[in-house]
Amino acid sequence: MKIFKPFALLSLLFLWMSSCTGDFEETNTHPNNLESITAGSVLNPVLYELASRNGVQMRSVGAPLTQMFWVTDDYINSPFLYDFDVNIGGTTWRDYYRWLNNIKEMETAAIRDEMHNYEAIALTLKAYAFSMLTDCFGDVPMEGALQAEEGIWYAEFTPQERIYEIILDDLERANTLYTPDEGMIYVSDILFNNNVDKWRRFTNSLHLRLLLRISGRAETDAFTKMTAMINNPAQYPVFESNEEGAVLHIEGIPPLLSPWDRPQDFGTFRYYSDFFIDNLNNFKDPRLPLYASEAKNQNTGNIGFIGQPVDFESPLPDSIATPSGVRNALATEPLIIPFMSYAEVEFIKAELAQRGYISGAEEHYKKGVTAAIEMWGLEMPVERNQAGEITSTDAYFDNEHTKYDGTLEIIMLQKYYALFFTDYQAWFEHRRTGLPVLGVNSQMRNGGEMPSRLYYPLNEIDRNNENYKKAVERMGGDKINVKVWWDVD
Repeated sequence: MKIFKPFALLSLLFLWMSSCTGDFEETNTHPNNLESITAGSVLNPVLYELASRNGVQMRSVGAPLTQMFWVTDDYINSPFLYDFDVNIGGTTWRDYYRWLNNIKEMETAAIRDEMHNYEAIALTLKAYAFSMLTDCFGDVPMEGALQAEEGIWYAEFTPQERIYEIILDDLERANTLYTPDEGMIYVSDILFNNNVDKWRRFTNSLHLRLLLRISGRAETDAFTKMTAMINNPAQYPVFESNEEGAVLHIEGIPPLLSPWDRPQDFGTFRYYSDFFIDNLNNFKDPRLPLYASEAKNQNTGNIGFIGQPVDFESPLPDSIATPSGVRNALATEPLIIPFMSYAEVEFIKAELAQRGYISGAEEHYKKGVTAAIEMWGLEMPVERNQAGEITSTDAYFDNEHTKYDGTLEIIMLQKYYALFFTDYQAWFEHRRTGLPVLGVNSQMRNGGEMPSRLYYPLNEIDRNNENYKKAVERMGGDKINVKVWWDVD
């Protein structure tokens, strides 16, 4: 597998150009470290580009797959009908391997210069990136990948079980490497502003996410490990507030611009499902007007929030011209793209408690819901008396549709909304739990079954065919219903 490093090459070109002062010989004898990078020089481009790809894939694949919203008249490439284009994962594969190569360079530079915090960050980002790839595709090149400079152009595919062993070990090691007194000497990173404590919390929060992901495999003993981590916050600090969450804030100041070339078209012809809208209506949720526009009547205009039926055999009434659409403001600066939110951590804890491993299921559930709403700059609903005085700050949960009822279903329903705009995570979690239960219709392909993975990209099949065939034989085929290792019934 051939991997290129566009940012590294561009950086070296920039350094060369800036060193050219008319003395070509001087440029050649003092190349300003043209053959190496620093541990901090690729961090911000990696963060921005990964977030950008995540946002685009959420809009095009993740949201339609999980029946959040979709382009209702696109029946050619239609993930919402479980009908995948054969190259549906091509850009995810391309971009993640592209930036993994730069993460590797970051790790190498950090080790070379004995910068422990940057090494820990590189290990964390490597684990994050490989987890995304393996959860999308199954077995992927890992152990022999990213070694074109060593002459390995076409790497073997590493089994997913082994990938998880490696990334969990890397996260464990990263947690021990962080050295607050050492700090971070390079330009402030765009995610945590060089806050070592927040980076460490991201490492351990990601560790929890990935342990939960594989918890269906009894041999991993994942729940025991997660319990030990949560019960030892001094050794394994995790996110405890929205201010600590791994959420990229894009303010519109170059180079932090919206990843969409035309943000004004982000929601064009995209409409929410009735499942997505009906639940938010039932919740009386303050996120609803932020996410969605009102449905429109041809004569009277806005008529409230109404979603597109998943069952296309029951179309919208003639009185409704268009259902609730996706707001372009979601893609217009300032905007947010989560890598992993504090809310997700609280829902992980809520599930552990619901399963009996720790205590406080309802408390963690409420914290997760609250964090998910407040992450978008909104306030939780309150009850007031006639004088305007607040009489209850628990108003959101005084509702039969939001009150914690002790079930995993209510936790996963709210987690589904908390994962809105977070790459493929709602799809991964649905595959793990089957929740929330989503509707089907007679027009759905794949027998109405939620796909379990993406097809391998055509480019990889062509260039790395021998290793591809070995992986496919081991996995049981390159089909969208082939279960990845952790996806157990």
